[in-house]
Amino acid sequence: MKIIKNEKLISRNGKIGQYTSLGALVVLGLGMYISFTKPDLFTYSVVCLLIGFIMTQVGMYMGNRWGRSPRPDEKFDAGLKGLHSDFSMYHYSTPVSHLLVGPSGAWVLLPYHQKGKVEFKKNRWKMSGGGFMQAYMRIFGQESIGRPDIDAETEVQTLRKFFAKNLDESFAPEIKPILVFTSDEVELEPNDSPIPAMKLKQLKEFMRQGVKNRALTSDQIAKITGLFAQE
Repeated sequence: MKIIKNEKLISRNGKIGQYTSLGALVVLGLGMYISFTKPDLFTYSVVCLLIGFIMTQVGMYMGNRWGRSPRPDEKFDAGLKGLHSDFSMYHYSTPVSHLLVGPSGAWVLLPYHQKGKVEFKKNRWKMSGGGFMQAYMRIFGQESIGRPDIDAETEVQTLRKFFAKNLDESFAPEIKPILVFTSDEVELEPNDSPIPAMKLKQLKEFMRQGVKNRALTSDQIAKITGLFAQE
């Protein structure tokens, strides 16, 4: 498997997350200092605490995506190690974050690192369990699973528009999303989810099985990968 990733973007965003988190601590500390030592400046204290909270949320989001070790791209690379050389894995170097192109098709991979029980029920993804810290993080929106259906549709539409603009009209490859849960501590129940969902350790075999029903020829794969070679 060939791996192509935007190292500069990963490094830059990782640093942004780190500096934002450090800055948030400073701003929150300043807000606390003002509240205890200068009660007459209470308004400034509230502003500092509000800004610090927002910076904390941004820092946590950036850190989870770009600074967490191992990062989502590193987990995908490890989980798919040994996949045939006809496959190409793109990280942050195409219009979508993670794109796998190979004989089994063009797949948009959406990583989720949540722990606990995750199930598709009544047309929605829901979470439960995972312990106190997991519940605490969900309250503040950092570990919530959100709306994978909307995330997947957005990514697919973005890539579809790119292909429509850059590929010959006679060739419109099907783009398929897949939800990948990277934690070993997740209990996954996809049930009747319209979008394929699986644990990371199942992904490589899933792709290998897909090769048997070849979705893309070698020439078609070359057309797609050629677009990103020019990026």
